[in-house]
Amino acid sequence: MTLDYYQVDAFADRVFTGNPAGVVPLKRWLPAAVLQSLAMENNHAETAFFVPRGNGFHLRWFTPKVEIDLCGHATLAAAHVLWTHLAHAEDPILFETMSGPVAVSRESGRLMLDFPARPPQTAEALPALAEALGAKPFQVWKTNNYLAVFRREEELRALAPDFSKLAALDCFGVIATAPGKSVDFVSRFFAPKAGINEDSVTGSAHCTLTPYWSKRLGKPRLRAEQLSARGGRLWCEIDGDRVKIAGHAVTYMRGQIEV
Repeated sequence: MTLDYYQVDAFADRVFTGNPAGVVPLKRWLPAAVLQSLAMENNHAETAFFVPRGNGFHLRWFTPKVEIDLCGHATLAAAHVLWTHLAHAEDPILFETMSGPVAVSRESGRLMLDFPARPPQTAEALPALAEALGAKPFQVWKTNNYLAVFRREEELRALAPDFSKLAALDCFGVIATAPGKSVDFVSRFFAPKAGINEDSVTGSAHCTLTPYWSKRLGKPRLRAEQLSARGGRLWCEIDGDRVKIAGHAVTYMRGQIEV
């Protein structure tokens, strides 16, 4: 079997920045074990697979280790592939996912995700979290991830986590965040349990970061930056129980997979 394959740098306006995602369009679903093997072979933070469904598409995401319930950058990448390489005409593109319906539209030269908000709840500041991060946050919140809030951008840049200790925590991953110097807020995201020590740019984390910072700063629209080695800029907006997250995407590679 031959499958078309695309590698897209998402939340990026040039290659070698943002977050690389694999995208594999399918006519029908392959067994989950095959999808997981493809994602492991691609070895990106996530590979997106989609099949046509009604007026849109059914979309799934896999890390090298597990299938996950929400992924922003690979959704952005899938929409980019549909519009740029597969002559898809509809705007917005509607995706059915494990987390319900999501959409991508084109607005002001950027691709805009419409995702469910995941507001965090206050949580106990576990010593194990500070030990794993190598620094003590001044606030701790939780969804399926821990949200560790620091006072200054410099603290975030200086984090050198112990990934084995992070993987032992009772969560999917850890979002670390602080006020930004040139943007409203900055963040980093660690998910070693899922095979991603540090993600480059994490759209799904901004489903939690956007409601937190919107409430804290008293503004619905925010500019954000993820402080990974590759880096990425995002434009975020809270809209009731939804979050809009925008960025650019560029194709790095087109090819075929022989299975």
